[in-house]
Amino acid sequence: MSKKFLWLTLILIGIPVMGQNNPNLKGETTNQMTPELLWKLGRVSVLGISKDEKNIIYKVATPSVEENKSNSKYYTLPINGGTAIEVKDAKDLIADKNISPDGKYTVYHEEVKINEVLGKDYYPELQKSEVQIYNGLDYRHWDTWNEGKFNHVFFKENKKRAVGKDIMTGENFDSPQKPFGGDEDYIWSPDSKSILYVCKKKAGTAYAISTNTNIYQYDLETGKTTNRTENNLGYDMAPQFSPNGNLTWLQMKRDGYEADKNDIIVDFKGMQMNLTANWDGTVDHFKWSNDGKKIYFIAPTDGTKQLFEVNFPGLTKIAITIRQITNGDFDVTDIFGFSGENIIVTRNDMNHAAEIFSYNLKQKNWKQLSNVNTATFNSLALSKTERRYVTTTDGKKMLVWVIFPPHFDVNKKYPTLLYCQGGPQAPLTQYYSYRWNFQLMAANGYIVVAPNRRGMQGHGVAWNEQISKDWGGQVMQDYLSAIDDVSKEKYVDKARLGCVGASFGGYSVFYLAGIHNNRFKTFISHDGVFDFQSMYGTTEEVFFNNWDHGGAYWEKENAAAQKTYTEFNPINNVAKWNKPILIIQGGKDFRVPIGQGQEAFQAAQLLGIKSRFLYFPEENHWVLKPQNAQVWQKEFFKWLEETL
Repeated sequence: MSKKFLWLTLILIGIPVMGQNNPNLKGETTNQMTPELLWKLGRVSVLGISKDEKNIIYKVATPSVEENKSNSKYYTLPINGGTAIEVKDAKDLIADKNISPDGKYTVYHEEVKINEVLGKDYYPELQKSEVQIYNGLDYRHWDTWNEGKFNHVFFKENKKRAVGKDIMTGENFDSPQKPFGGDEDYIWSPDSKSILYVCKKKAGTAYAISTNTNIYQYDLETGKTTNRTENNLGYDMAPQFSPNGNLTWLQMKRDGYEADKNDIIVDFKGMQMNLTANWDGTVDHFKWSNDGKKIYFIAPTDGTKQLFEVNFPGLTKIAITIRQITNGDFDVTDIFGFSGENIIVTRNDMNHAAEIFSYNLKQKNWKQLSNVNTATFNSLALSKTERRYVTTTDGKKMLVWVIFPPHFDVNKKYPTLLYCQGGPQAPLTQYYSYRWNFQLMAANGYIVVAPNRRGMQGHGVAWNEQISKDWGGQVMQDYLSAIDDVSKEKYVDKARLGCVGASFGGYSVFYLAGIHNNRFKTFISHDGVFDFQSMYGTTEEVFFNNWDHGGAYWEKENAAAQKTYTEFNPINNVAKWNKPILIIQGGKDFRVPIGQGQEAFQAAQLLGIKSRFLYFPEENHWVLKPQNAQVWQKEFFKWLEETL
């Protein structure tokens, strides 16, 4: 992502390609978001605070559709605001966390070949064989086949021709964790005598059915490794030390539940203190205050992500107090450091991509520090986002985001899209997506209805957990309650309602297509689950299906599982499909494998329903390449034009 100043933004974005520009005698801004402009926005990514603590170092990644890749530039920005300056090499400007505090060593990671998997591993004389041989699960993950290679943590002395030492020698485990882990998965102890790293020390089938990562501590002198979180069966992640040397991390309690409540744990004088145990929420990111007396963290709440703080009492009798310190219709997305009374973060909302901000903890006000895309957004007619609270069929209050087209006219009628969020436990907040972009949908003349249905974080732990083992139950009624409530408004064209979504949202589309009672005129499903039975047999993270679906389809005495595989399985209602459907599938999506999209498309075609199959052979669960992303957007809106 990016940081820059206004003039540089004009160069990066390219003003001539700004969207539709219609003259307006009243002087209103009429440029609107387009797919082309969306993929010219600079994407801001903060690398850290400079060694002298005077500047923010950040990267701007700008996609190039012509080159089909992103190009990055690096900048420094005064920590209290000012002009951004481009730099050629940013790595020397930031303290390297991978160098030990005493300066003697560097920790890093490399991929190491451990297991024989390929045909040529077993039969060296057959080097042209293309065989892969597996004796357990975890044979593929996310979008990559397991070739017997594992990430291992190494360290070496900081002197010429030093040889690195593998602290995981011979282990068929990964650290950093695949597929998304990086060097945040390992840290130095403050005394430089040990390395701490995150690892799930399970292999094969055991790996595929568990979420039990732990934090291990390797002693450089003795070579001994100790499990610091042995008693916890769920995720232990994101280790960091407090300014006073207390190991701190994020922890989920239950094995197999990837969306469990995430708590902040501090190891203090041999005791593991859970600072957020009695708080009805879940933590995203955290950072210690410089004095070690507080932890600042980000958490979803009521359809946004906000900053919170929790005090650290140590062994005193002072009560643990958690306080929300920011409010507003925006998302705080990460925390990077402090400058006096200011905390440095990134922030975005449904109309603005992420920029760098500071928040004054005493004066309680915001200051925008970077302006990478400010000129672009200032030139656009923006969407209006509105909170709406809908009563569900079980009498609960549900937040529904409603996004209106620019220059919305209450006296006109608009086609309206029900947006079904993925996850299923992912929060639906004020995020800015480069694919499911509400600003772009609204700019194309659609009202978007985005309910915070059951399963979403930010509305209490019970609300989040209710979706597990109930995919086709209350959550589907939540969707219908949302669209039915908004459809009462005179500006909604009830004859032109669409239903769209990806992942769990794609499953929701498939399921609603069989029970919607002619509410919707068209459907779009991206990488959605179509048949739970074949999904269970081909997905890679089996723990997810075991938890959310209740178990395996062959467990005939398991009532929860049998309800999932019968009552909640979209395939069992496919005969009721009666409206056009666009089905999108990534060829390298091993989470929701290709067969799900193929089965759905084949069913639609054989039923004689207008349908289209949009297949991306080299994309995974997402669409990441710029040209593929452009095709995705063009086909998305083309389908809506044809069918809605």
